[in-house]
Amino acid sequence: MKISPVTELTDEVYEAFQGLIPQLSSVAPPTWDELSDLILADSTTLLVARQDNGSKPIIGALTLICFRVPTGLRAIVEDIIVDESARGQGVGEALIRESLRLAEAYGAVGLMLTSHPRRVAANKLYQKMKFNHWKTNVYFYEF
Repeated sequence: MKISPVTELTDEVYEAFQGLIPQLSSVAPPTWDELSDLILADSTTLLVARQDNGSKPIIGALTLICFRVPTGLRAIVEDIIVDESARGQGVGEALIRESLRLAEAYGAVGLMLTSHPRRVAANKLYQKMKFNHWKTNVYFYEF
């Protein structure tokens, strides 16, 4: 398996996200411009997973966000997606391990992520990987 950052938007990347996003959420997949903005943003790194040597189609992705706040450099992972055809094969773990490596290299003191309780396999993976479960409240204001 090969994990690599996306540095430019291609038809292949765009098409992969049209198929991956519906497996994660009921929101519409990103438009070409939205995905391009994500890839070009200084604070984000879009990682994709491919089987074998990287010549196969994209089977997973995650977004690593690193930004500075007054108390230090923060690193957060969002939208971890593994294609249904590749689940249980270590794709999610490989993506997270690469995001941990990058976040540490960028100078973050840790990596944060959230996961809905209904994502049982994902939550088990994070615990297996030694993520600490924080007791905190998450609030969301919808526009």
